[in-house]
Amino acid sequence: MKTIEFPDPNSCYGDIVCVTEKNYLNTENLIRAYKQGIFPWPTSRYSKLLPWFCPEMRAVLEFDELHIPRSLRKAAKKANFTFTIDRAFDRVINCCAKIKRKGQRETWIIKEVIESYTELHRLGYAHSVEVWDDNGTLVGGLYGVDAGGVFSGESMFHQVTDASKLALLFLIDHLRSKGATWIDVQTMSLHFEILGAKEISREEFLEKLKATQKLNLKLF
Repeated sequence: MKTIEFPDPNSCYGDIVCVTEKNYLNTENLIRAYKQGIFPWPTSRYSKLLPWFCPEMRAVLEFDELHIPRSLRKAAKKANFTFTIDRAFDRVINCCAKIKRKGQRETWIIKEVIESYTELHRLGYAHSVEVWDDNGTLVGGLYGVDAGGVFSGESMFHQVTDASKLALLFLIDHLRSKGATWIDVQTMSLHFEILGAKEISREEFLEKLKATQKLNLKLF
């Protein structure tokens, strides 16, 4: 197994901390990366190179600052969904890979990512939330990685309006019950901005990550 000696992100210039070949995408490197605030972000399924990121500005969502729009509150009351955790990780990550996203020509959730994160899930580090309709059909969900007591969100999908948003709210309730107070959103999006996410500096994020890791929270 090929091991990466990641540099200290605070000593790096720009969002990318290092670049390796794709065959370095293994569970050992992933576990070490997330615990240091680093995550892989493939740019193309055709490239042999794999960038590892720790953005200079990091998006986080503090639970005390969570804002739930009125329309989403109404949707939550009307929806007849069932939520589960880690019941169908492989289906969730594959659905996330297939979703067409505005401004993206191809998915970054390539075959190597699916294989590595599925193994990471088997080892107990990657987790999913599933949303099921009343017919037992998977209609939404999300997945991410437990970075030592901090949930680092990776991707979401929905096949029914608001399903992925409600999956996130379910996850937040779950994490709160385990003592967590925030999640790592990685990069800002309009959806998370509406929910109250904010950007903090890389230095502040890494300090926050280390402080939370010392609490030894068991999220799942």
